[in-house]
Amino acid sequence: MEERDLFNEKDETVPATIYCPKCRTSQEYSIRWRRRTKKAALPRGADERDRARYAKARDYRIRLDDKVRCKNPRCGKTIEISSLQTVVFD
Repeated sequence: MEERDLFNEKDETVPATIYCPKCRTSQEYSIRWRRRTKKAALPRGADERDRARYAKARDYRIRLDDKVRCKNPRCGKTIEISSLQTVVFD
């Protein structure tokens, strides 16, 4: 059984303040995340390993965006998002 069988997936955007090192400004950007929430019940055909994985499963988010473009019209540089975690447990 795959991990996707244990979770419901939903894409969402979360605002984050990111600093541009080139133009030295901080602005708010909307970052795309994929939220995975644990299903209410275990799917059919699960064996003991799948039950153990389901018992340990927790809700979490995965960051989809790795880079954003600076909103400053004079800059426009691509900023790598290193200040945010890639996986956040809820």
